[in-house]
Amino acid sequence: MPIINLKVSGHENPALAKKLATVISNITKDVLNKKPEVTVVTVSFIPDNLWFINSASLAELKTKSFHLEIKVSDSTNLKADKAKYIETVHRSLTSLLGSIHPVSYAAIQEMKADAYGYEGLTIEYKYINNQKK
Repeated sequence: MPIINLKVSGHENPALAKKLATVISNITKDVLNKKPEVTVVTVSFIPDNLWFINSASLAELKTKSFHLEIKVSDSTNLKADKAKYIETVHRSLTSLLGSIHPVSYAAIQEMKADAYGYEGLTIEYKYINNQKK
């Protein structure tokens, strides 16, 4: 189901990465109703001096930022769910990371069920097979 790629400004921190992955997984389960057992989270750290907003580095701006991309099956969430997810991600990451620049993004990418899958099977195939049971 969902794969989540989270980029966070700052130096690599495995303990923080684990905490971020846990928080993001929980939000994804609670707000978007996605199964934790098939949710994947990758966390990457980008040094503050290599992250730029309007040509100024986060080191210069003395702030943090993040960029979250999540891929989910098309049409499985309502607009209100997606808006709540983006708001909850921003609030939670602000709480964990501290001062967050307003230009910190969360993007929900909706993938067509016939073009997305795991275990070598499309989500569409899994959905149809589950309906037959």
